[in-house]
Amino acid sequence: MPADPGPNPESLAAAVTEVSEKMSLLVREEIELAKAEMTQKISTIARGAAAVAAGAVFGVFGIVFVMLSIAWGINSVTNTIWVGFVVVMVVLLALTAITFLIAWRKLKVGAPAPTMAIDEAKKIRATIQSGEGT
Repeated sequence: MPADPGPNPESLAAAVTEVSEKMSLLVREEIELAKAEMTQKISTIARGAAAVAAGAVFGVFGIVFVMLSIAWGINSVTNTIWVGFVVVMVVLLALTAITFLIAWRKLKVGAPAPTMAIDEAKKIRATIQSGEGT
């Protein structure tokens, strides 16, 4: 009976080359997935920010006229010109402080992360590590 010559070095080299190429392709695809996911999230955030900015411009003009109306109304009731404007100024400063505190709490969440790509990379790593143990 002839002795088993062992694995063919050429087929082993071809297998190693193929695995290396597949891993390289897999890594590139994961990077592309992360880029696509981040682009989508940033695009959504940018559109939302633009809508907020447009709404803020209209809101500011509306609020200015409402505040002027309130100030002049208070002035007509008190028969002094400065009381209404002081009341409106104090209310506006209080609302400004409250708004900045709310915005600060919401914005300290942090930057978005490519969660789908990270989860996929973890699954691939677990699969590769479980394959090495066999």
